[in-house]
Amino acid sequence: MSQDQDRASKTEEPTEKKIHDAIEKGNTPVSKEALTFSSILAILAVAYLYIANAVTNLAGALERFVDDPAGIALDNAADATHLLEVVAASAGGFLLPLVAILAVGGLLASFLQNRPRLVKDRIEPKLSRISPASGLRRMFGAQGWMEFGKAVFKLLVVALVIAALLYFDAGRLVNAMFSDPVTIPELLLTLTVRLLTAVCVATILLVVVDLVFTRFHWRKELRMSRQEIKDEHKQMEGDPLVRARMRSVARARSRRRMMADVPRATIVIANPTHYAIALRYVLEEGGAPMVVAKGTDLVALRIREIAEKHEIPVIVDKPLVRSMYDKVELDHAIPPEFYRVVAEMLYFFHYRNAKEKA
Repeated sequence: MSQDQDRASKTEEPTEKKIHDAIEKGNTPVSKEALTFSSILAILAVAYLYIANAVTNLAGALERFVDDPAGIALDNAADATHLLEVVAASAGGFLLPLVAILAVGGLLASFLQNRPRLVKDRIEPKLSRISPASGLRRMFGAQGWMEFGKAVFKLLVVALVIAALLYFDAGRLVNAMFSDPVTIPELLLTLTVRLLTAVCVATILLVVVDLVFTRFHWRKELRMSRQEIKDEHKQMEGDPLVRARMRSVARARSRRRMMADVPRATIVIANPTHYAIALRYVLEEGGAPMVVAKGTDLVALRIREIAEKHEIPVIVDKPLVRSMYDKVELDHAIPPEFYRVVAEMLYFFHYRNAKEKA
């Protein structure tokens, strides 16, 4: 009952930290149906592209053992060992590519769903994984019933596909009983490819639904209560690394916003390289000139570049900009002590612009 109440209180979407922590612990959404589907596709690819030639090569390699078994010399242990090595090499050459293709198909399906990572907690042995009680909860819980429903659906799909193929290919199967035995493997291969293709097509919808549901269920399991979110924020605020990161992000946002305001400036006061202050003054807006951007070194150079790009006057006045820099604040009016000198600059450029227009 308490567990149900706890789940009911978790109504908020998980935070980025909660999602990141879950992924780091190996708790990622993985669709089993996608893995199964990829395995079927891999088998289909093997059957279509590889199996015919591989069976022919294997049959050719073992042909002499079947045609003339009496001619095989087994006089001593060395002969028997050699025979086993030949058979193992032929069978291995047939099976290894098959196993490799199936493994690659499964790994590819897993990697496409989540980035590969090695998590120690997921490979450490835990008694809870083999606990009968935990197993029963998984089997008879909501997730267990969902898996049971998907298994029944897949069984019905496969049964219907097999029944349909048997119905439409009944004549070919009957005729195969009276045909040359050499043609039977090719017929079986053709039927296998058709069966796997039909199963793949029929289960595509199930795979898509399972992919969507798996991610939805995963995020639902990570949901948090409002109290958990508050506790997480408090914990993050107390972490020096998190605080430093938040300050860095805030500074970066402020700098981007400031740079976006530079084209609105009326003039830029700077020294050759180290300082720059962008001021905005529009008579109709009233008030004193406002500081829309300020910076040193690379930021100052960037302010000058943007100003020059937008044909905003840049005044090089080293003593003025150094004396102003520590006394002005971003998005605030300049102090009264700088009214006169800034007014003279604004008047000069206003007069010059008016003269050029005339």
